[in-house]
Amino acid sequence: MASERNQLDGRDEPMPHDSQTEADIADASLPTDVADEDEKPVRISFIRWIAEMVGLVAVAFLLATAIKTWVVQPFIIPSGSMVPTLEISDRVLVNKFLYRFSDPRPGDIVVFLEPGSDSTDYIKRVIAIDGQTVDINDGKVSVDGVTVPEGYTRGLRTDDGDVAMPYVVPEESVFLMGDNRPNSRDSRWFGAQPTTRVLGKAFAIYWPPSRIRLLR
Repeated sequence: MASERNQLDGRDEPMPHDSQTEADIADASLPTDVADEDEKPVRISFIRWIAEMVGLVAVAFLLATAIKTWVVQPFIIPSGSMVPTLEISDRVLVNKFLYRFSDPRPGDIVVFLEPGSDSTDYIKRVIAIDGQTVDINDGKVSVDGVTVPEGYTRGLRTDDGDVAMPYVVPEESVFLMGDNRPNSRDSRWFGAQPTTRVLGKAFAIYWPPSRIRLLR
């Protein structure tokens, strides 16, 4: 700053006579204490800028965490149990607040906690809800005696698992199956799951770009 002031002052003052000594020219510079005072506002402004940036980052982080926890969360599809509806490595968005105000419905694609564990998430389709009776006959699924139209399975056969059929879905629970029936471990093996373990409804694929669409 001091050297910059020297140059500016040199332009404003008359050029020194030849007899003026180098020491006399040096005296035209600003005193050190004045230069330091001019630098203080610059340093204060920089510190304030850093503080504001830290505050903005903190707010953004908290907002993102809140959205992920209570509103919408992205998930990556790890297996082929929902093919062809969901392919391996598809990225989906899951609505996490919807079921705070309503219950899962047949046909919903939901993310839920793995039976017996809270460390892994599963994604399946709701086939039946509490009070309904699920049965499997000749490779087809029926609910309350009515065959379910399942175009999303692309004609794949549905076979029995370890759970005896017909099966009555317990209260506040859902019966879940993957669309890729021959390659899905679901409620045919572990039974219906409590709605309290359902994390949310998958409503859209957002990646890769070629597969962006709403889910039904």
